Amino acid sequence: MNNYKTTVGIEVHAELKTKTKMFSNSANHYGKMANTCTNVIDLGYPGTLPTVNEEAIHLGLRAALVLNCKINKHMHFDRKNYFYPDNPKNYQITQNRTPIGVDGYVLIDTENGKKKIRIHDIHIEEDTCKSIHSDKSSLLDFNRAGVPLVEIVTEADMNSAEEAVKYLEKLRELLLYADVSDCKIEEGSMRCDCNVSVSKTDKLNTKVEVKNIGSISNVGVAIKYEEERQIALYEKNETFKEQTRRFDDKTMSTILMRVKETGNDYRYFPEPDIPFIDLTDEYIEETRKNLPMSAEERRNIYLDAGISKVNVEKIIQNRTVSDYLNKFIGKINLVIASNLLLGDVAAYLNKYEMKLEDTKLTDEKFETVVKYLDSGKINSKIFKDIIEDIMENEESIDEILENHNIKEMGEDELIEIINNVLENNTKSVEDYKNGNERAIKFLMGQIMKETKGNANPVLVTTKLEEMLNK
Repeated sequence: MNNYKTTVGIEVHAELKTKTKMFSNSANHYGKMANTCTNVIDLGYPGTLPTVNEEAIHLGLRAALVLNCKINKHMHFDRKNYFYPDNPKNYQITQNRTPIGVDGYVLIDTENGKKKIRIHDIHIEEDTCKSIHSDKSSLLDFNRAGVPLVEIVTEADMNSAEEAVKYLEKLRELLLYADVSDCKIEEGSMRCDCNVSVSKTDKLNTKVEVKNIGSISNVGVAIKYEEERQIALYEKNETFKEQTRRFDDKTMSTILMRVKETGNDYRYFPEPDIPFIDLTDEYIEETRKNLPMSAEERRNIYLDAGISKVNVEKIIQNRTVSDYLNKFIGKINLVIASNLLLGDVAAYLNKYEMKLEDTKLTDEKFETVVKYLDSGKINSKIFKDIIEDIMENEESIDEILENHNIKEMGEDELIEIINNVLENNTKSVEDYKNGNERAIKFLMGQIMKETKGNANPVLVTTKLEEMLNK
């Protein structure tokens, strides 16, 4: 890129998983009919008073801890004053002087090893209402007004679109597994703005803020577009003022919204209607101790159990699957369990557009079927034959096998079948004894065909090799 260096800083707003809003008892619920989750506090009626949501403080503290922040034990809220239609009381309650967490970091993997992305601060605030624009009018939905957020602000530590995407993926993972936010970008519960500048020296050039980016992958697209656009201007000896642009996912480009002539003066001052909040050392440590198992801890457990790296990442990307699998740590073969969950079970759920909890697959049935597969009592073909009964009926695994007339084949019966196959395939037997290893696969296939898949493959292999090597 003509020796230009890209510098990126990111601000993320993540909605907190609380039942009610930040300063009122209105429900915090996505997808309800517009303006049905509201009250006079959310609407900014004169004379109304805010009440702090304790759970929002707890989740904000969790977020600060998983981001390795120093905690402000003595903190207050501030008023951020501005006039805009989405902000009916003309100020937003946020944390300016005493954010709950400062000086944190997130580690990402790069081609050159681990890289630390510094977190400037993380603060708790209330969301504004949602603006819905059409050609003829603008509508306001106050269901979002007052929803608790954490805003997470990085230092300008990222130097490529790839690093920015990795940071956001890691941040999403941390918040999701700490049960802080559901991080559903498509529903707006995680939103990010990027500040991008390019320069040939270490001195930063004019930055451009990019808003309205609807997915993590599009963050990378927006940054690359800005790199090329800004470099093209500098190569023509043109300059530009600091500005805000929005990302257009139809054209995959950024579009000018406004030029920043001067800095915003929000006239912050301490919120007079909310007292200072003190977090004790005991409360902070108790919160730290009770953090849910992180994605990184889960990765290590899965890898130690022998699950492939590819499957481990698939599990981590699906919190529901990971939580379900964790019930069986130390009880069953996690490799077999994960293969079922990512394979036949996932295929069934996708086919019928169901969730795991909507099926008849109990923990006991899952544990039993994995143990049967592990011991060889059943094989993958049998599982495929009975999966619909497992998922749809309340019978136990043993009852389902009995209904299908599937029973474990005895050793004597198996030996008789192997003998018959060997007698009927003398050429393959001769080929094997002459060093042709492929011949045993053919014989195995014939035996499994004769047993109709009911034999234990491990036992078949053992007995077949014994009889061939006599």
